[in-house]
Amino acid sequence: MDDIDRQLIALLRENARMPIAALAKTLRVARGTVQNRLAKLEADGTIVGYTVRLKPQVDTSPIRAFMTVAVEGNRTEAVLRGLRGDPAVTALYSTNGRWDFVAELRADSLEAFDRVLGRIRLLDGIASTETSLLLSAHKL
Repeated sequence: MDDIDRQLIALLRENARMPIAALAKTLRVARGTVQNRLAKLEADGTIVGYTVRLKPQVDTSPIRAFMTVAVEGNRTEAVLRGLRGDPAVTALYSTNGRWDFVAELRADSLEAFDRVLGRIRLLDGIASTETSLLLSAHKL
């Protein structure tokens, strides 16, 4: 990956629907160059998809939270399987420090969120969790 690829990815992060011609003009390269680079980035798995970002006020799951998770001993794979399989877990990150994982959770109501927390806390291999509700977004 070179500077043009990194700039291309940065432009797509801002607007994944930006037309090829506009990308080419901004990058000061030919349209064919942009198309070829996009095809290569998609083929090698660097770009795995395109998505829509919604304003927090429009999001269909109004309850959002981050849950930090500590894993017991060598139970990492079991915990990962359980978290990946839960539909309320929308993103999952490994981290260093006190917590092994950070999971982004979404639910339609506080009652549903309570059920999500109970379900996740019962996963075999979880030593402890800490959850913070996301109240407002300041930058998207």
